[in-house]
Amino acid sequence: MRRIGIWSGWTQELRCRTIRSGRPWALKGAEAPAAEARADGPQQEVEDMKGWQEEAAGGVKGWQEAGAGGVAGSQKETAGGVKGSQQAGAGKGDGAPSYGGRNRRRLVLRRPASWWGQLWREALPSGNGLIGAAVHGAIGSETVLLTHAELWTGGTKQELPEVSGTLAEIRRLMDEGAYREANGLLEGRLREAGYEPVRETPLPLADLKVVRTAQAGFRRYRRELDLETGEVSVRWEEGAAAYERKLFVSRSDDLIVYELGSRGGCVDVALLLQPHEKGTASRPDMPSYVSESLEITAADGFLRYAARNDDGRDFGAVLRAVPAGGRLGEDQGRLSVTGADKVLILVKVFAGGDRSQEWTRLEAELREVAWTYSELLDRHTALHGPLMRSADVHLGGAGEEASCTYTDELLQEAYEGGLSPALAELMWAYGRYLFISGTRPGGLPFGLYGLWCGDYKAVWSHFMANENVQMMYWHAAAGGLSELILPMLDYYESRLEIFRDNARKLYGCRGIFIPAGTTPGMAEPFQTVPVIMHWTGAAGWLARHFYEYYRFTGDLEFLRRRALPFMKEAALFYEDFLVEGEDGRLVSYPSVSPENTPGNYISEEGVFGAMAHAMPTAVNALLDFAILKELLTDLLEAVELTGEGEPEAVRRWSVLLERIPAYEVNGDGAVREWLHPDFTDRYRHRHISHIYPVFPAYEVSRDSDPALFEAFAEAVRRRQVVGIGDQTAWSWAHLSNIYARMEEGEPALECLAMLARSCLQDNLYTVHNDWRHMGVSLSYGRAPVQMDANLGWVSAVQEMLLLAAPGRVKLLPALPASWAQGSVRDLRFETGRVSFAWNLQRGQLEGEVTAGRQTNLLLTLPPGFRLTAVEAEGSDWAAGCTGPSFPVRLSAGRTLKFTAEAERGRMVPDEGM
Repeated sequence: MRRIGIWSGWTQELRCRTIRSGRPWALKGAEAPAAEARADGPQQEVEDMKGWQEEAAGGVKGWQEAGAGGVAGSQKETAGGVKGSQQAGAGKGDGAPSYGGRNRRRLVLRRPASWWGQLWREALPSGNGLIGAAVHGAIGSETVLLTHAELWTGGTKQELPEVSGTLAEIRRLMDEGAYREANGLLEGRLREAGYEPVRETPLPLADLKVVRTAQAGFRRYRRELDLETGEVSVRWEEGAAAYERKLFVSRSDDLIVYELGSRGGCVDVALLLQPHEKGTASRPDMPSYVSESLEITAADGFLRYAARNDDGRDFGAVLRAVPAGGRLGEDQGRLSVTGADKVLILVKVFAGGDRSQEWTRLEAELREVAWTYSELLDRHTALHGPLMRSADVHLGGAGEEASCTYTDELLQEAYEGGLSPALAELMWAYGRYLFISGTRPGGLPFGLYGLWCGDYKAVWSHFMANENVQMMYWHAAAGGLSELILPMLDYYESRLEIFRDNARKLYGCRGIFIPAGTTPGMAEPFQTVPVIMHWTGAAGWLARHFYEYYRFTGDLEFLRRRALPFMKEAALFYEDFLVEGEDGRLVSYPSVSPENTPGNYISEEGVFGAMAHAMPTAVNALLDFAILKELLTDLLEAVELTGEGEPEAVRRWSVLLERIPAYEVNGDGAVREWLHPDFTDRYRHRHISHIYPVFPAYEVSRDSDPALFEAFAEAVRRRQVVGIGDQTAWSWAHLSNIYARMEEGEPALECLAMLARSCLQDNLYTVHNDWRHMGVSLSYGRAPVQMDANLGWVSAVQEMLLLAAPGRVKLLPALPASWAQGSVRDLRFETGRVSFAWNLQRGQLEGEVTAGRQTNLLLTLPPGFRLTAVEAEGSDWAAGCTGPSFPVRLSAGRTLKFTAEAERGRMVPDEGM
């Protein structure tokens, strides 16, 4: 090992107390991890309840005291900088310490779900990637929405007609300048052929109801979600009694586990399973085939529920109640528990099959469950916890007083204009939690509602791949969650034959045409409007995720067997679809820039103008060529890596790459969204996909082409300023990612602040748009839940802290002043992971790079910092290099540690600290 300088221990001031029991956890006085706190089984649960009651008596005072010092208490404890977190974090980060107070990884709310008419929107979610449960938090008549990822309904699928001859007619009209006439031609031909499919939507499985009669008014109500365990709890006091309900969905046992308990009182409840109530008192839009086929029975401590889907298959649930003390009874399709100290409720669900067979199977499985609540939770967290701890981010300012604040207080602070580091960090963790809980290997991709859709015929509930699907996966590889990318790749790869059929019948092309919108049962286009039918970029954009999976895992077999074939299919479509212009350059038409219309083809009139797709059919959308350039570049690299490419195909791809037209700049100094003189730019729009070369791709940067980079930056600025009222939650998240990639931290943070101010609910679900007409997003009555922004937030935070481009890593590229100190553990770059901690007020930075496989990269420090010390284990790092950029060459498993300081006179200002 080569030692240069002294390995500083100053970052101990950013770390948390480590209890020498073999497992580090939180600050003194904070809650121990589940596996330790519940190790004694049922007796320990009694102690847990007792401790909770004592805690409730003191309100949140104890919590606030535990976190008032934030990292102040931790600043005196764990020496060795990032070393302490790395010891446990070498794999999935097991045992990683928790910074700040006990609420750093919790949502803590003081009210139940309150969105009148659609309470499910503000429920607290738990899930295992297949089964979802969302807790409203009511005391008298509690509702838990039950869902299943594979339960969809209402679709009408049709054979896609052969209409490929329409393409020549569309192009003839466009060549004549008759763009409006060309715009609707394909849609019209499909309709003339009788093609009018109806998309399917998620179907809520059931509601679990817990009904009781209050004995007194409630006090000290709390509703919490523990992100580290996936446990939702509801607590309150009533008279002299304290009550607690806690629920999680087991990743290990495919089981909903729910326990009701009381101290100083007893559990007297009725338990029901019934069709989902969309609102507070009615079931609008519930399909008639659900109500007409409904069957509910109660016997022997079990509730059985089933209804029939429109495909003739049943779906339903079986519930088992196990009271401790008291009496269990059945009456009129419900179970009743009276006089119990607590009751354990176990639920299994099914989404297809014969009800009688499924009931028999699930009842037998439930009878076999002999574990306590705590034991079941430990089994679950053994799988859930490592995913949550695969990476960690801690954001701090001068003080950590917000680390124990109620979630609603963090939201109020953001609403008034101040996005705290605590909320930014909580949203990062929450987005990861939703993703981890909402998908799993072998299942479906993460959807716009996650697992927790409570609407019948939910709007925009399909998988939308003209940005939304991609945004939900931007964070995953860098966040150490590559295994959860596979469900999305599986989903699209398994439908290749249908996508080939789409390409042939719609455009007469080989290769694949992936419609922007698909559902599990519908890979043919069901949105036949021009803005969807004329956008051909989905396959190419998704191909980058196939190649990114390879880049971050190094799985050559995946590259050969899966990524390369998919990329070839995407390229083959372009070979047939694109034509050569008079100048020898490629021409793409019809061409759409999602979901925009050129400025000279639309009237801007309020929200309908902002949302309208008046005439999206154009020529040479920049996005088409940005996707194509990245696809072909990656494809040629993949062929070189694998040696599996026909010389003639390589030649064709190389020629295509050379013929891509250059990007252009308009009179405003902004890059043109359409590379054709007939179309003017339109800045008042939420989509900003034409910035693709800057983000998510790495084609254009300030270093590679300053002038072109500035043109892209000007397009971004005009989108934000001119179109501020035309944004959405996901577009604010997209803008934040772009600003982060542009290394502009304050605008990146302000975009997240705008999102929080306009499109964030009490349970931290993001919605598509504001519904209150506050002027910083689209505003109209419907504001559907859309979790793409939740996950876009995760990516934005990671981009602000780490640029992980091919062959280069930059630390803190877009750090806002308010994030004056903090730490990162195990964010990934292509061939390894990086951990570091910083304190700008002191001008100190310390970290380490660990190679997962052979690593050769350029590591860049933040502006104004110079390298002061290095421990280079098994590295040929060059002595004497002080930065700001220096090469890192490591073999697999080796680590390089570094310390850096801000140069004198170049300290970061103290604003916001």
